[in-house]
Amino acid sequence: MLWNEVYLYRVCDKGYAGSLTVDDESRLIRRLQSGDLAALGTLFETFKDAVFRTALAMTRDERAAEDILQECFVRLYHYAASVDPERPLKPWLYRVTVNLCNDWLSRKPLQRPLDEILEWFTGLQSVLSSPERKAEDRELLKMVREVIAELPPSHRAVVVLFYLENLTVEDIAEVLGVPSGTVKSRLHHARKRLRDALAQHQRPVPEMVYEFT
Repeated sequence: MLWNEVYLYRVCDKGYAGSLTVDDESRLIRRLQSGDLAALGTLFETFKDAVFRTALAMTRDERAAEDILQECFVRLYHYAASVDPERPLKPWLYRVTVNLCNDWLSRKPLQRPLDEILEWFTGLQSVLSSPERKAEDRELLKMVREVIAELPPSHRAVVVLFYLENLTVEDIAEVLGVPSGTVKSRLHHARKRLRDALAQHQRPVPEMVYEFT
């Protein structure tokens, strides 16, 4: 890959950073398929936050997340012809992002836990705001972090997409290319791991852990 391809978006017209209608998105993909770099710039500005947020949550490495963000849109540029203009682009971007994160994780051990997911995964926000319980909360959070960090990358991806990106089970299934039942199974496994860990420490299980979609 040529280095300047990673920064293709820098030469694009990046004036638009709002949400896109279905028709707008379809037109932009068709323009990109014809080699229009301005269309790539608009798509980058529209979806970069979601891609970066997902990559950061999975890798816990800001530099890696930035590299994955760039690589994701380089791949969009190179494989634009294979993108269906009549389908939403976001699932395609999530799928590429998750695959790139899994590649990175397979090469480098997870260094830090998925802090951003803790509130979504455990419903601990109100607990964290109580200063008098700070020491106890730190112990609990440490345990939850360890549970999440020990999840296989495929399960961790489901947790990220469900709790951080607010995707539905069906959307996650499309992104990962697995049946909806597999997504539900992975969510159930992650919740069970947390329930078991909390039970071992005789801690109450947050309501979020029991939620199942």
